[in-house]
Amino acid sequence: MREMSRWRKAAAAMSVLALAAAACGNGDEEAPDEAPAAAEEPTDTEEAPDDEPGEAPAEIATDFGVTEEPCPDAVNPDNGCIYLGILSDLTQGPFAPLAVPITEGQEAFWQRVNEDGGIGGFDINVSEYTRDTLYDPQEHSTLYRQIEPNILAIAQTLGTPTTEAILADMDADDVIGAPASWWSGWHFEEEDNGLILESGYSYCIESMIGLDWYTANRDEISTLIHVGYPGDYGGDSAAGAEAWAEANGVDFAGAVTTLPAAAVENQDEAVGQILGSGADVAVIATGPAEMAEIVGKVAASDGNVQFLGSVPTWNPALNDSPAGPALQAFFTHVSPWENFDGESAAHQAMQESLDGELPTNDGYTFGWIWSYPIKAALEAAAENGDLTRAGLRSVVDGLEVDFEGALPNTVLGGDPNVNANRTAVIAVPDPEQPLGIRTLETNVTGPTADAYDYSEACISF
Repeated sequence: MREMSRWRKAAAAMSVLALAAAACGNGDEEAPDEAPAAAEEPTDTEEAPDDEPGEAPAEIATDFGVTEEPCPDAVNPDNGCIYLGILSDLTQGPFAPLAVPITEGQEAFWQRVNEDGGIGGFDINVSEYTRDTLYDPQEHSTLYRQIEPNILAIAQTLGTPTTEAILADMDADDVIGAPASWWSGWHFEEEDNGLILESGYSYCIESMIGLDWYTANRDEISTLIHVGYPGDYGGDSAAGAEAWAEANGVDFAGAVTTLPAAAVENQDEAVGQILGSGADVAVIATGPAEMAEIVGKVAASDGNVQFLGSVPTWNPALNDSPAGPALQAFFTHVSPWENFDGESAAHQAMQESLDGELPTNDGYTFGWIWSYPIKAALEAAAENGDLTRAGLRSVVDGLEVDFEGALPNTVLGGDPNVNANRTAVIAVPDPEQPLGIRTLETNVTGPTADAYDYSEACISF
């Protein structure tokens, strides 16, 4: 695919902005009181904490982040402990409303693993080395260096520019990690050194699947436009929309870039460009607040534009906003897996983890599902008798991940044309449903997405 340099430049300027910029509301919301507390940070990175990794059972080789001693508050006191790090955005950063339930979902996932006996004679701890990096690449890098001596791998590294900031160190340290983003680069070893264990499609493929579904189930498209943040999120999504338009002979009216509500007074400029384009369909990759304003204002202007929204655009509170009626008439949501109320075994397990209660938002679902590849890697390495970092890294290429039905079984590494996931879930706003959204179809594929030559990242940095 030809380079999209405008997106790369915008990414550097905006630091992506868009994993879910207000996925649970606007960026001014405070994180809930129950946000995972980071362990007290040592003042000197050379000073080892009390639970510095020690020797593990002799039958399994270990080096960093694995102890013979049980985890704090261990489920299985006779097990050793595997420590995984979390580098997230838990208090003051723009994505805390989403990142807090992501982290809660991951804690619940590993609690279930421990209740099932752990892995290879070890429980897994993801709370001791949780750090709030404020979605700042420098802070992300600093706190990675702080926890690195005491972890085996990273259970969550939130965001693309922040993860890019630590990739070279991860490579030197043989540390693998699970991302909290869907950039297309995670599917390519030349972009992530084979260290990032992704789950689901990319934003780029998401656009193609959504548009394939729309033309098969709704109507033909005469003119397509894209609106979104700059960076890996909006840029990747726009690249997919443009590629779809070219493959299907549809007029592409261009990619409109906009900023989060905290950075601009309103979305009127984007609304004007959409209305002036003559487009009948728009793919949108913003946060929920911006999406709702744009859809609501276009609808109020009799724009009659249908919107396909990327996974981070949804927020259940939008049904009760002034834009609610417009969203129910003009908005369709695309996601890599079902929302929290899904029926897969994975969804049933996460529902049971909350005893029938609802999470704050689908960040909980994201965190749970993003954990399966790390679990598969730990199991494979333990079976090999090698839970060293190098041993864990060695199992990633070709590793098959069982997502308990939340996603098709997926092979990591190799040729993305063969192994990258290209399925989606289509849903629409529905205030009567849990988390305000109703699934229309699962396991959705599309001819354009399936035929796309996925030989390089849709955008690079």
